[in-house]
Amino acid sequence: MAIAKGASAQSTMSRVSKPHVVVIGGGAGGATAARYIARDGNGQVDVTLVDANKTYQPCFFSNHYLAGDRDFASLDHSYTTLEREFGIQVVQDTATGIDRDAQKINLQKGILRYDILVLAPGIDFVEGSVNGWSLADQNQMPHAYKGGEQVRRLKSQIEAIPKGGIFAIVAPPGFYRCPPGPYERVCVVANMFKAINPTAKIIIADPKPVFSKMGLFREAWKKYYKGMIDMNSDVDMNTFSVDPQAMTISVDGETIKVDACNIIPAQKAGQIAHTAGIVEDGWAPVRAQDMRSRLDENIYVLGDAAAQGDMPKSAFSANSQAKVCANAILHRLTGAALGPSEFQNTCWSLLAENDSVKIGATYKATSEKIARVDGFVSRRRESAELRKNTYEESLDWYSSITADMFGP
Repeated sequence: MAIAKGASAQSTMSRVSKPHVVVIGGGAGGATAARYIARDGNGQVDVTLVDANKTYQPCFFSNHYLAGDRDFASLDHSYTTLEREFGIQVVQDTATGIDRDAQKINLQKGILRYDILVLAPGIDFVEGSVNGWSLADQNQMPHAYKGGEQVRRLKSQIEAIPKGGIFAIVAPPGFYRCPPGPYERVCVVANMFKAINPTAKIIIADPKPVFSKMGLFREAWKKYYKGMIDMNSDVDMNTFSVDPQAMTISVDGETIKVDACNIIPAQKAGQIAHTAGIVEDGWAPVRAQDMRSRLDENIYVLGDAAAQGDMPKSAFSANSQAKVCANAILHRLTGAALGPSEFQNTCWSLLAENDSVKIGATYKATSEKIARVDGFVSRRRESAELRKNTYEESLDWYSSITADMFGP
């Protein structure tokens, strides 16, 4: 069972009497799964949620903090309701290893055993994916792509840029968390500059030739931030480099001095998924029907860490996957009715004050993957009223998803 207050993890093992589900990672996937399993299990399943942090500070909506739309405290969420109202044992600790044969988790402070393990560890970064940068340089050139103090640091660095200074942002390649996120960040920084530093410039270095909502972002840059943004697409990352100490970036052989730089490196599944040995090509392959690992029948993987098919790596996706997964686990452990394996996603992006756009889709499970069924995307040149409604819809979504994760 879970770690009891005042006791070691090992000393509680003898108290196991119900199926025990351990969830590692308390974000959009993990917290949702823990809550739904505990709530709908009607006391038949013990649930333990393990996270290294005392509270959860999301990456999603952190751009709204950078934009000045909300304060940092509004991005801080407690696990208290999950403990008090849903009976979930919340353990603040770091998982260091998983013995899949013994179904045992090694923590920094003890051991947990599980019948079912749900991994929702989010992302980690691929070291060496940006020449000249490593995690040791994240204070000089923040990634700010896991939420928390990195986002606060990036905001202070942007605000300190001198008049006419330069902010650089390096976008990631391949599969990564929140496909439109780097470009929304460009918008909110440019909007900040319009107010406090109108002669400042933004340089984007992007290894991709195309990106999510590209037409909508380019329209916004031309409409709101003309002359402020220098977009470098399809950048060769073999020749691109940065120097965090000198605060320079080198693009196509040109070395540019910058005043602040946001490095968003290539990404992979959170490290514990690699440690567990359930990763292929950087991500954890899962069955679309229930998010069960294709490499271990007693482990399920949610959200950003999962290689599941067509869904983007977003909080909405993780939350949707968690509900399907929770239902499947309860069916397996208690015989609860099994619902359909259907999924949804919507991603909103802030372009300017009261101007947001969105993209989304519905999905279904197939034998091969989670497959897209249909979708939608905001149109160019939409009315100001529609864009404002989309912005307000995004605020409502943030309130609803965090309530769904942590309890109202």
